[in-house]
Amino acid sequence: MKMILTIAGSDPSGGAGIQADLKTITTLGCYGAAAITALTCQNSLGVSYCHALPPQLVVDQVLAVLEDMPPSHIKIGMTASREIIAALAEILKNFSGEIILDPVLRSSTGQSLLQDDSVAALAPLLARVTALTPNILELSTLSQQAVTTEKEARQAGRILMQRHPNIRALCITGGHLHEEGDEIVDLLLEKKSATPAIVESAARHPRRQTANSHGTGCTFASAFAAYHSRTGSYQEAFAAAVFYVDTLLEASRKEKIGQGQGPLLHYKWLEFEKNRTEKIPASGGRKNQ
Repeated sequence: MKMILTIAGSDPSGGAGIQADLKTITTLGCYGAAAITALTCQNSLGVSYCHALPPQLVVDQVLAVLEDMPPSHIKIGMTASREIIAALAEILKNFSGEIILDPVLRSSTGQSLLQDDSVAALAPLLARVTALTPNILELSTLSQQAVTTEKEARQAGRILMQRHPNIRALCITGGHLHEEGDEIVDLLLEKKSATPAIVESAARHPRRQTANSHGTGCTFASAFAAYHSRTGSYQEAFAAAVFYVDTLLEASRKEKIGQGQGPLLHYKWLEFEKNRTEKIPASGGRKNQ
């Protein structure tokens, strides 16, 4: 049994955060444990309120899991405050497994979900994580570089990996790049164990026209953690996570859920798995380079 601990905020509408993480982890055949960092009031129309929990309460939740049923992978999403980040960085300094960080800075509708300056606040945690899964806006903020092209995304990713040498894999989700285009390119930058050189690959797939895309970042990071726990390969986990999210976007697009940006329907992956005959492509999309 593969076990993953997710540390993130709670979304009462079920579209993102802890709820999306657990749905993803479960549908991919792993066991999910969860520690909550913040309570939010949100739905498909946006976030109206966010309450960060006391850092010690977050720590106690994490320790309760680590002391009883230690996971091989920890996925971290919304961290909410500098104090929570510092506390997590301290208790995870001796964790020997994979730590995947989805650096949630804002909600998909634009509300800030981190109380402090994000670059300075996340620094202690960035020194601990082994994999990072930013979108284009988060990549630009953390690298302090303008990112408007695929080339700039690759350069910004390299800057982050050089700045934080513990990061072995950086997955850049490209939905915000060329938003007027019909194609999305997701990027993987990986440090191979035998060499310090960074190896790049890309997954290209169609842009889905859908009103249901809330929680895609949480879902991707959790899928990446789940697939890596099963394969031990960053490349395979990246390709499979891209395919998983792309499949859910297509399967969810005809539904109307909520009045705004609706969530992914994770249960549709189980329907897809039951009926499909094709294998997950090695590239995670239509084309790899």
